[in-house]
Amino acid sequence: MMCSTHQDPDRDPDLDTTDAAFISLLEDSTEELYDQAPCGYLSTLMDGTIAKINATLLDWLGLDRAQVVGRMRFTDLLTVGGKLYHETHFAPMLQMQGEISGIALEIKAAGKQRMPVLVTSKVKTSEDGKPMLVRTSVFDARDRRAYETELLRSRQAAEEARRQAEADRERLQEALAVLQQSLLPAELPAVPGLEAASHYHTASPDLLGGDFYDLFPVGADRWAFFLGDVCGKGPQAAAVTSLTRYTLRAAALHDPDPVNVLSTLNTVLYERYTSGDARYCTVVFGFLHPGSGRFSVHLASGGHPSALVQRADGTAHYLPTPGGMLVGVLPGAQFTTARTELLPGDTLLLYTDGLTEARIGPDRTLYGDDALCDFTTGRPPAGPQALITALSELLTSFGDGLDDDTALLALGVPSPPHTPLAAPVSEDLA
Repeated sequence: MMCSTHQDPDRDPDLDTTDAAFISLLEDSTEELYDQAPCGYLSTLMDGTIAKINATLLDWLGLDRAQVVGRMRFTDLLTVGGKLYHETHFAPMLQMQGEISGIALEIKAAGKQRMPVLVTSKVKTSEDGKPMLVRTSVFDARDRRAYETELLRSRQAAEEARRQAEADRERLQEALAVLQQSLLPAELPAVPGLEAASHYHTASPDLLGGDFYDLFPVGADRWAFFLGDVCGKGPQAAAVTSLTRYTLRAAALHDPDPVNVLSTLNTVLYERYTSGDARYCTVVFGFLHPGSGRFSVHLASGGHPSALVQRADGTAHYLPTPGGMLVGVLPGAQFTTARTELLPGDTLLLYTDGLTEARIGPDRTLYGDDALCDFTTGRPPAGPQALITALSELLTSFGDGLDDDTALLALGVPSPPHTPLAAPVSEDLA
């Protein structure tokens, strides 16, 4: 009686396919697996003569087995550069270590093409440890080389883009610096009997600030000064700054009242910007009247921090200007005035709020008005330039805590030169 085979109806047909694949693999001979491997294999004698090579590598080389086995050395398969590297690095390291892995070389492929490969070699030794032959595997690295080339090209492109961006940024910073300087006086004029000093600290070279100041004559015996801050940054702020400076200088020539000068500026800004993007500024404007060894100061403030006076006796105090409104916001803005006398050794300091609104210390505490007054009081009354120098160093010390541009303007009456006392006359000489 013949036995019949029955297929299990519950068996997964994919398992039969998998079993067939395994059976097919097991039927391959070792020689076939070696010869048709997806990478190149060869064995060489210790002098490099090729004793065995698989079909995969022969196909890459475009050579017959008879042309290679016993006739060529491993180095004959390499390009000139590869031969040099083999002699100077590959062979010595293989001799010392007995194996070497993943070395990038180039072989002379079919059609006289250069083919990048990764080579791994290991020395086979006898039972007594003597080297017998070298077994080498060769992996096709063309895809990897193409990837590395593309990666290098991408890196070079990115580096070039970075260099271009840096060059563009430098040109932009130069242009902004020139434009910023055009909004400030190149130098302060010489005023008889008065010392003047100024400083402009840029918080960021990439942003155009809106701080401004000026000192200029308005008659035979009068001088005008102003310092302010336009809202915002960039080209729009620069345009407002330019308009503000022009308007203040023009108005000062026709009206001796600082409140009227600010009112004129307020009208110009309000009418110019009320229908679009609102623009405004804070500003202190004043007149200087020279007297006998002194200067009378009459100023008005539109929403700006109060001016600070350092007296010759070492004290310092603010000139209160409460209630002064922002310039350009309302059609009938109100402005506050203040008067003072600058005597020999006195200095009037104007500043923008970048100074007092700086953040200091680990807690990023607001620097504030009191700290500025204390700082000024703690300085010897040595005149405007000395005070400006000290304040510029203070601004630098704030580091990244200073995130806004800061303008400084100091006006003062020099102290009379110190006359040393005459030495007493010796009685012997008398």
